[in-house]
Amino acid sequence: MPSTYAHALASLLFTQAQEFIGVYDEPARRFIRVNPMGAQLLGYPSEAAFLQAQVADDALPVQPAPGHNWEAALLTAHQTGHALLEAVVTRAGGDTTRVRIELTPFDHEGRPLHLVRLSGPDRLLLAERELAQSVSRFEAVVANATIGIIMCDRHGQIVSANHLSEQLFGYRPGELLGQRIEVLVPRTVSHHHEQLRESFNAAPSVRAMGAHRGDLQGQRQDGSVFPVEVSLSYFHLDEELYVVSYILDITYKREAERELIAERQRVEKLNAELEQKVADRTHALLSTLAQLEQRSEELAKALAAEQELGELKSRFVSMASHEFRTPLTAVMNSATLIEKYPDTEQQDKRVKHLQRIRNSVKHLNDILEEFLSVGRIEEGKVQARPVELELPALLSDVVADVQPLLKAGQRIRQQVGCPAPVVLDPSLLRKILVNLLSNAVKYSAEGSEVLLHAACQGGQLTLAVQDQGVGISADDQEHLFERFFRARNVTNIPGTGLGLYIVGRYLELMGGQISLHSQLGQGTTVTVTIPYENHPAD
Repeated sequence: MPSTYAHALASLLFTQAQEFIGVYDEPARRFIRVNPMGAQLLGYPSEAAFLQAQVADDALPVQPAPGHNWEAALLTAHQTGHALLEAVVTRAGGDTTRVRIELTPFDHEGRPLHLVRLSGPDRLLLAERELAQSVSRFEAVVANATIGIIMCDRHGQIVSANHLSEQLFGYRPGELLGQRIEVLVPRTVSHHHEQLRESFNAAPSVRAMGAHRGDLQGQRQDGSVFPVEVSLSYFHLDEELYVVSYILDITYKREAERELIAERQRVEKLNAELEQKVADRTHALLSTLAQLEQRSEELAKALAAEQELGELKSRFVSMASHEFRTPLTAVMNSATLIEKYPDTEQQDKRVKHLQRIRNSVKHLNDILEEFLSVGRIEEGKVQARPVELELPALLSDVVADVQPLLKAGQRIRQQVGCPAPVVLDPSLLRKILVNLLSNAVKYSAEGSEVLLHAACQGGQLTLAVQDQGVGISADDQEHLFERFFRARNVTNIPGTGLGLYIVGRYLELMGGQISLHSQLGQGTTVTVTIPYENHPAD
């Protein structure tokens, strides 16, 4: 046959052979090849491991048996073309067995080699190894399983029980073997269990026990019982029926179910009480609504009285502003005169008190100015008078006016994007900006930054004042533009609650709008948009 065909056939027979076949190098006195099954039969994971082992041990794993000679067998093989001898094989684990060796000589490139074939109990060795592996797998799957596993013959005699089943039922290792399965069943139902076992033997099938008969219980060696779940399977060995029980202790499951039932009952009770409360509250609400309907006329009258009170308040503000301004001016003048006498020993304290007087007078003037502004707005005396103005210059003047209000470390940063003149009312715009910046400074901590951003686009001026202050809650934001309203988290800071109301009214006069975004503890951003006349550079 062709050499390539012969080479392929020889390689296939060598690789696929189910017995030990090796190539022995006579001059080197060692094996240079061994087939996969040969390495496996001797307990080595691979051919390389086998070859490395004989080099490390400096000895062949195959030694002639007593009465047989290796050198004589090699000589016989050269003379007759075939030789037989008995030998002892040492496997990787150290165990030995007796085999028969067949030697067939051949030359390769002038080097004398021998084809070595082992026969004898190799199959038995492999079977023993496979059996050992099977036992190991059985122990891993059954003996060390996390559920109890018990095997019985058809008469109910226990032939195998894993560790967990012995622990579940309180028995020492091996103590269950040979006993009847009924010892694990409560005495009150053991007779019934025997009938069930006979029924299962008559028609074995994989099933779960007790699915339609309520809870199952197991009995420990000390006589105590506990709830279990049991599943059954079976197998035949030499025509003998064996039954396998898979047992799970469900004590914690039953306790959890009882707790769940108790919790469900408690929730149902709470729901019933809640429904009763809802019914009671609904009845009370209906009664209240009836009373409200009866008093609707009184509420209408009260509303009219409140409107009249608002008008009286506006008139009072105008009157109070004019009546209080003159004496406050006199107080300011007197404070200035007192400061001109520096020779007294108490002058430093006097200056301190004078400064407090000035601050108080200025604060009262600011309050009166706000009251007066409300009065002028509500009386319709304030009108928008737009003129052409340079917005950057106006913003710089406003920031300069607010500088005395800054706390330690505070600063106002400007971002102005309106280089071209715009046509707006400078007085109203100044008052709006002063109010917004004053609020930002007042409600921010020391060392914080207030950002003033201005942009002009599409005939709209957008002003944004962003602070890092205390912020405003969502509930309070709904009322910020009402007269005299102040957020609940700033009641300890002086103010009248008129600032944003006045800003909103000024924006109405200028056709603008205001929006506010704030979160408690994270600051506030107030955005104002005001239309202005288009300019060619816009």
